[in-house]
Amino acid sequence: MLEIKNINAGYGYLQVLWDVSFKISKGEFIALVGPNGAGKSTTLKTIAGLIKPKSGDIIFDGKNITGTPANLTNRMGISFVSESLNLFTNMSIYENLLLGAFIIEDKQKQLENIDFVFDLFPRLKARRNQLAGTLSGGERKMLAIARGIMSNPSLLMVDEPSLGLAPRLTLDVFDALEVLRQSGMTILLVEQNVNTTLHITDRGYVLEQGQVILEGPSRELLENDHVKKAFLGI
Repeated sequence: MLEIKNINAGYGYLQVLWDVSFKISKGEFIALVGPNGAGKSTTLKTIAGLIKPKSGDIIFDGKNITGTPANLTNRMGISFVSESLNLFTNMSIYENLLLGAFIIEDKQKQLENIDFVFDLFPRLKARRNQLAGTLSGGERKMLAIARGIMSNPSLLMVDEPSLGLAPRLTLDVFDALEVLRQSGMTILLVEQNVNTTLHITDRGYVLEQGQVILEGPSRELLENDHVKKAFLGI
């Protein structure tokens, strides 16, 4: 579904990614892990079209989308849930969800998607008329993910969903991602909790200093000596 070929990208004169390459097949749950500043979020932003790469290619669903702006990549089927969430805080949960489905013209499909995300996150259903700005940190994360899947994406990219969350809420968010994977959605996850992430994903890529240094099945990465020492404290 997605192939990243030798992507070089950054911010102005600051290059962050150096010849980053990886592949994701349809239906896979992929982890992108690494230390702070490794370029994980930059990778997602480049795929989403928020950053234009200096060189390299991004192939999505058989089409070269390199440099395509974010408003168009979203219509192509890529949904990006950023670390900052970018919720409309003065609007209700329900209104935020409807905005997530703005590219879907079928009103009945919009309602079906809302029912799906309310089943996925019952907390949101109970607070559907509450302003997003009054939600707890965990509820905001849930709303951001829910809004991200309202557009029926082929690829869902989620950046640091557990950041700042209590362990119980973190498990709730990861459980929801697992349900989405079981429903057939392809997911690319950037996450600081390496241990939990590699337990729930199919494969992983380790990014350090803007380069992919390791890749493989998640279970194998859990047993890798470098991963154990650098991320698991073993």
